[in-house]
Amino acid sequence: MKLTNMTIQRASARGLKSLLILGGVLAMSAALASCGPKADAKAAKDKADAEAVTVFAVNTTTATRGQIRDYLSLSGDIVAGSTVDAYSDVAGKVTRLYVSIGDRVEKGAPLADVDPSRPGMSYIPGVAKAPIAGTIVVLPAQLGMTISQSVPVARLSRTDALELRTYVAERFVSKVRAGQKAEVLLDAYPGDVFSATVREVSPVLDPASRTLELRLDLDKADARVKAGMFAKLKVITEDKPSIVKIPSGAVVRRFGDNYVFAVEADEANPGSYVVRRRSVVPGILVDDKLEVLEGLSAGDEIVVRGQTLLEDGSRVNVVDRVAPLPVSD
Repeated sequence: MKLTNMTIQRASARGLKSLLILGGVLAMSAALASCGPKADAKAAKDKADAEAVTVFAVNTTTATRGQIRDYLSLSGDIVAGSTVDAYSDVAGKVTRLYVSIGDRVEKGAPLADVDPSRPGMSYIPGVAKAPIAGTIVVLPAQLGMTISQSVPVARLSRTDALELRTYVAERFVSKVRAGQKAEVLLDAYPGDVFSATVREVSPVLDPASRTLELRLDLDKADARVKAGMFAKLKVITEDKPSIVKIPSGAVVRRFGDNYVFAVEADEANPGSYVVRRRSVVPGILVDDKLEVLEGLSAGDEIVVRGQTLLEDGSRVNVVDRVAPLPVSD
């Protein structure tokens, strides 16, 4: 059979097309073959990342069994336990002074002579005497001045029996009572702590300031303490000697629940740690120290920093162990 040129051209075209298709299939196969290992490796890495456990860095401390004291922080003044004005029995001119400010006198000691004489009439001078034993703190009488029976000659204070006077706001009235102890600080002696006891609680409030007056006795006489000094004091309103306490910052509050994260050994991974969520019942809070009524025992290790992202069972790495709260408050 004789083939025409057209027949030969068609056959050549069909052969070329088949070759092109075959080449494309081979190229695609090669490409897929080359991508296969990379895809498998990426899938394996993604699976490993998904199975990896996040470990949180935390700081911890241990719960302490010890003392916690609640108090009221107040300020007041050191005053003499009793202050009395001395008067003359007669009106007249002061002709002699027996004392000066700061002098200590006994009861009945002479303070000043007052001459009641008038022009043309002479009288025996009267003597103003000390009504109590004490120290002269004010001396209004001066030589040559004329005074009446209503003008004090001198003011005496019993500086051997100093007391501290302070005032409590109305909202704290229910917390104070006679017999409570107080720690007193004086600006004149920084670092020294003086002790006092509440002796008297006023039965009424001042209607203008809505405060209640307290009077405290210094427990020990100290020559350094002077009447008129300004004092800062802490009145101890509650003293709990043996309770479990932790830093208040360790407590997490979510949805009305209070809890902490306790650190435990991870049994599945020796040498690792996990945390367990423990609900706690808080008590009084004093200076960032929190009483724990239920949920913890002394010696339990808890997270104090880094707990906001934790959940029950989270793995942790303890990077620092903070010293626990002191036993004594």
